[in-house]
Order: sequence, then C-alpha cells, then structure tokens
Amino acid sequence: MRRPGARGVKAMPRKTVYIETSVVSYLTARPTADLRAAARQMDTAEWWETQRERFDLRTSGVAINEAGKGDREAAARRLAALRGIPVLAVTEAADELSERLVREGAIPARAVNDAVQVAVSAVHGVDFLLTWNFRHLDNAETKPVMRSVCARYGYACPEICTPRELMEGRDDGG
Repeated sequence: MRRPGARGVKAMPRKTVYIETSVVSYLTARPTADLRAAARQMDTAEWWETQRERFDLRTSGVAINEAGKGDREAAARRLAALRGIPVLAVTEAADELSERLVREGAIPARAVNDAVQVAVSAVHGVDFLLTWNFRHLDNAETKPVMRSVCARYGYACPEICTPRELMEGRDDGG
C-alpha cells in the first residue's frame, strides 16, 4: 500500500479551520472551578495540542480585535495564541454575505461580528469554523439557516463545530 505523498499518489489537501474568538478564550483562560467551562478548556487545550497540526488554521481581523479586548493580560494571552495564524481578509463579498446573514435572520444584528466570521469563512472556502459560541454559531436552529443563506448566494457554509467535535481518534465517542 502506498502512503499519501508517495510517487504517483496525490496527498489529500489539508482541511482549513477558522479559529473563532471563543476558542482562544478557552485555550488561554485561567483554570476555573466551573465544570462546564473547565471541560471546554480541557477539550480546547487537547485539540490545540493534538489536532491543530492536521489542519491549516485561519482567523480574521474580527477575531483578533475581539481577542484584544478586555483584561490586558488575558488579551495578551489570546493574541499570542493567534499569532502566526494567517488572517483572512474581510472582503466586499464577505461584507455583503454577513449583511445577508443578518437581514435574512440567520444571525441577529446584535451579533454582527459572528455574521462576519461566518461570511469570511464561507467566502474564503474554509472547511470548519471552530467555536464554543452556542448562542449564534454552533446552534441546531441557526446552522440550517446559515447554510441556506450561504448556499443561496453561492457559498458553502463551513461546518461549524467545537474543538471536541473536531477531534480524531477520541475514545469517548466525542
């Protein structure tokens, strides 16, 4: 059996993952006694340590701007985690798609940054959008609407998921 990349066998291109702000927030947060948050921190750290090398990571200026807000020390840790990740441009097409995501009810107007991050990912052909945002992004009611809006305007919506969902070879079924 030939291994990928051997002569005559093309290696599969790596999938792209957009890193949304909540991921670096959990990655760099101080330990917490809150069990749900602690589990998200652990899953994020495990994904970052064991899985991220399987993917081509991307982010945007929106995520960088959000990561830079708040407590100075925490912001510095978040920004350090994002350092070196290629930044996708917020193009005119992404602006238009984000406006449509809001106008057509996929994402509320108060969460316009979430709409921009979905639109940037879709316009740039990103495979996965990694997030812990269940309110507007990784939500069973909103994802079908986002996919529909993206498709209506000629884009594939990225698969929106948590680090836990994007782990290869987990023993716990995650």
